[in-house]
Formats: sequence, structure tokens, C-alpha cells
Amino acid sequence: MSRYRLCPAPEQEAVLREHCAHARYVWNLAVEQQAWWAPGRTSAPGFAAQCRQLSEARAANGWLAAGSVIVQQQALRDFDRAMKNFFAGTHRKPGWRKRGRNEGFRIVAVKAGDVRRLNCRWGQVKVPKIRWVRFRWSRAVPAARSYRITLDRAGRWHVAFAAVPEPVPGPGTGQIAGIDRGVAVTLALSDGTTYQAPAPLGFKRQARRLARCQRGSNRRNRARQRLAKIRARDADRRKDWAEKASTAIAGRYDVIRIEDLKIASMTRSAAGTLGEPGVKVRQKAGLNRLILAQGWGLFARRLEDKAAGRVEKIHPAYTSQTCSQCKKRDREARESQAVFRCRACGYCGNADVNAARNIAAGHAVKARGGDRATGPANREPQDDLLLAS
Repeated sequence: MSRYRLCPAPEQEAVLREHCAHARYVWNLAVEQQAWWAPGRTSAPGFAAQCRQLSEARAANGWLAAGSVIVQQQALRDFDRAMKNFFAGTHRKPGWRKRGRNEGFRIVAVKAGDVRRLNCRWGQVKVPKIRWVRFRWSRAVPAARSYRITLDRAGRWHVAFAAVPEPVPGPGTGQIAGIDRGVAVTLALSDGTTYQAPAPLGFKRQARRLARCQRGSNRRNRARQRLAKIRARDADRRKDWAEKASTAIAGRYDVIRIEDLKIASMTRSAAGTLGEPGVKVRQKAGLNRLILAQGWGLFARRLEDKAAGRVEKIHPAYTSQTCSQCKKRDREARESQAVFRCRACGYCGNADVNAARNIAAGHAVKARGGDRATGPANREPQDDLLLAS
């Protein structure tokens, strides 16, 4: 999806916040309705039945009828898609949306004239109940049938057009690359190339200041906003790095092999339970933060999207302990974080590059995304109904 910075006027921002509130309200009603249905009995109402219930609710409540029916119906459509993904086993069960965290709504049936360019820096998009809202024209806007407007914790508005870009073509040389992901060196390739994710911005001082503020006070709100801006900037830098690194690698190699890491399990807390408390909990928490700051999952996801069908997942077991020259496995061969010295053949080299070479020569298992015929797995859901406002 192509995302752009939205710059609404103050009166337009008030209406956008109302759209977000209506979408969040309808979504939470659907979550509550789903929770009331006992398993094993008749199924909960589907999208069509919920749309009829929404029409009755709009007729009975003027504040809900004052909002856009497209925004509210698409919240139900998103919930219906989320439940289908949950039953398919690909996503978690949809939960409650909280004000200030999950703010946004989707607009469908977008026409060619609903997006227009004003000059070299600005464009406009047509939003129900508002008309035209400006956004930064940072690059060409793709043709799309729908778009989503979101508000992040830092108070920034964005508009994302649902258009799946074409994959990055390979060079056609048959070159194979293995990628080892680490903390000290984010990406190490089998040919010796390395990529380093940007270091996280320092926000500990601001986090301590927020912890000292009284809950509900204006001072706490200001401190929370400052911390949110730092975290948002950190996430933007990490996303920009992942996009650039994945594009460069997808265009340089025909086959790309990467470790099949279970990042959610690797970053799980070591606190344990009351009966069996964990050990070295603070050290494990610090390691979890370092892993998440590298953007491993984001990079792998974008790489699979851009190099569809050319990414292979490799089992990561013993890739760091095996010599890439003689294939001798020795857990003592890694003298330090950066040095690998084989005691069998005498090979000495960078430990991360050695692991990447083992990955490049490994046995592949099935990857996540894959085929251009089916498209990436994170495709924005398209509505098959034209909804009138």
C-alpha cells in the first residue's frame, strides 16, 4: 500500500475524528455481538445481517446517522474479513479497538476523479462529509479502488491507497544469496555484504518523565505526546530502512534464502509464573528490545512481497555452528560474536557471513507469500459492493 501524509484543516480534522469514532464504535459492537454467541450454536450474524442492523441503528440514533454510512459499513466489512482470517488460522481473533490507538477508517468505490493533483507538492483526496482534503504528493499515486485514513499515536494523519505494487524483477543471473539476521549486524549476506538497521532513538529519559506524571493530568498528556512522536519517528526510520534494504536485495539476487525464525517465540518474556519464576528476566527483556529494534519481521515480509516466489525459508538450526567450508559442526568454533574459526580445516572468517553461506546452501522449506497469481498475503481487502453514501 502507498501511504501519504494527510494534512487536514482543523475543521476537517474534527470530522475525521468523528469518522474514526463511528468506525471504532461499530467495530466494537461487532466484537461484543460475536462474544455473545456461544460456540456450537447458530453462527453470529454475517456482514449482510449486520448491515441491516446498522440501518436500524442509524434510524434510531441521529448522531450515528449524521456520520458516513460508507465508513460504518466498511468497519463491518473489515470485521467480517478479520473473522474469516481468524477461522482460517492466519490471524488472531479480532479484539476491542481503543481510542487513540486503533484510529482509522476505510473508503471504497473510489473513482478516478476522487484523487487529484494540485501542484508538485500537494494533492487532494475526496472524503465523505468533508469533500477535499490535502495530502503531500511525495510520489505518484497509484490507481486504487479504496483507501484508508489513519491517525497514529503521534497525532499524524495518513492516507493509504490500496494498490499492490509490482514485484521487483530479479537480475536473471541465477545468483543465490543467503541472509543471516542478527543483533550486532542486522543482515549479513553470503557474499559478505552487510546491512545495519538504524539505532533506536533515545527515549528512556522521556519514558521516565512520563512515569512520574500524574495520571489524567495535562502534563502527562503532553509527555505522552512527546514520547509518541519519538517512537513514531523511530518506527518510520526502521520502516524506511527495511524498504530500501529489501528493494536492493530483491533486485540483486534471483534466489534469496533466509532463516525461518519464529520471532514471536524468540521475544517472549522470561518472567515465568508465580510457581516457577524465570531467571535473568531483565537481561531477556533487553535482548527482546534489541531484536525487535532490528525490524527482522518487517524486512522479511517486505522481501517476500517484492521478490514473490524467489524467497525460500531455511531451518536455522546449527547454521551458526557449522563451517561453511568443510561442513564440520562445532559449537566451540565461534570464538566471539564476529569471529568463526574452524578447528577441523582451519577456516577463519566473519561468523555472520559464515552462517549466511550455510543458509545459502541449505534445504528450503515453504515460504509465506509466494505466488504472483495469488498475490501477497497482506493485500488490502477489496469490497465487491458499491456502497452509496
